[in-house]
Amino acid sequence: NSMERDRLYLLDPEFPDPALPGRLFHCKDCMVVEGLLAVFPRLASGIDVVRVPFPRPRAEVVAALGVENQNLPALIFAGGGFVNEIESVLRALHERHGFPERHP
Repeated sequence: NSMERDRLYLLDPEFPDPALPGRLFHCKDCMVVEGLLAVFPRLASGIDVVRVPFPRPRAEVVAALGVENQNLPALIFAGGGFVNEIESVLRALHERHGFPERHP
């Protein structure tokens, strides 16, 4: 069951953490990617973006990558394989979709 387009999983832009009640949070790494998507909408249009709630298990991510690979952001490649560490995600967005490189 191969996908036709890369799929990018991000956490919801703001979310509660049951361990820290009464507060809302964002994921720093997901926000970096959200910024790229917002600033380069033409490039972003070539990727299927899925935003998921913070609590684990993240059912849709588990179904795609397995219970041990719930770290987000995650980019699943259309032809198989994935990355889910921020530097690898940014590199793949550059190499596969033409987003500018992160300055060292």
